[in-house]
Parts: sequence; C-alpha cells; structure tokens
Amino acid sequence: MGVGLLPLLLSLVFPACGKVGAQGVAPPGVVDFSQLILPKTPNKSLAAPAGFTPSPDIVTPHYKVSPAALFTVVEQIAAAEPRVFVLDTHPGHLQAAWVARSARANFPDVIEAAVQPGSGGGSELILYSHSIYGQSDFGVNKARLKSWLGAIAAKVAGAQQ
Repeated sequence: MGVGLLPLLLSLVFPACGKVGAQGVAPPGVVDFSQLILPKTPNKSLAAPAGFTPSPDIVTPHYKVSPAALFTVVEQIAAAEPRVFVLDTHPGHLQAAWVARSARANFPDVIEAAVQPGSGGGSELILYSHSIYGQSDFGVNKARLKSWLGAIAAKVAGAQQ
C-alpha cells in the first residue's frame, strides 16, 4: 500500500504523513497512565474510569469480564477498524497502541489502551486518542473513542450471553 500525492506533499512539513501504516510514529512503550499529562491543545481525548486523574472526557464503565478478556476485545475492535495499524503491544502489561490514519491526508493519530483489574473483580479500561500534528482535531479523537467504546460494550455484552 502506498500513499497518495497529497500525503507525499504534506510529508515535506509533516514527515509521518508520507509513511504507511504505523511507520514514522514512535511507539509509546509501557505507559504509566497515572502520570499522564494531557496537552492543553484540544486535539486529544481521554476515556477512563470515574475518579481517574487526569479527568477523562468520557467515563468508561466497569466491565464484568477479566482483564485478559477485555484486552482481547479491545485488540479485536482495533483490528476491525479501517486505516488502523498496530504500533506497540505489551500483552503482559495489558497495554497496546495503534496508529489511525486519516482517509485523505494520511495524518496519524495514536490510540493507546490499558486494561486494569477492577476493584472487586472485573476490569477497567483507559483509552487515550491524540493527534500527532495540529492544534485541533475537529472532534475526531473523541468520536473515535465513543465508537470504540460502543463496539467494545457490544462485544463484551455478546460474550456474556
């Protein structure tokens, strides 16, 4: 898969636009989300459990499945998304990251996920989606997280039946 003319031209200013898949984007490694510092720019969105710091844009529910099962579901949802590529995965830490490319300009966004054991069983999910370039994302990152969370909830509900 190659990139089109527009991404190649944009790559003169934004190098990662001229790459394919996850190429050109640095993997985040294992992330300590309790130390996450959000940028002041609006080109990001955080989904996390109630009471999480920093305060999330979207509150994630408590999932009544094991952390390993929820991590598998998150990976399946990401794999089914168009123009989403694995960037980094740490199954032992129940963390992964993906690059999502915009359809026309090939701009990369990074989506990071972490699953944690919930208090009293089950599991909790943190999703952080952010743009690499620009100040604004026109709400794309928040919309992406809402979409993924809806798909995750449906898949988890289906697995519990």
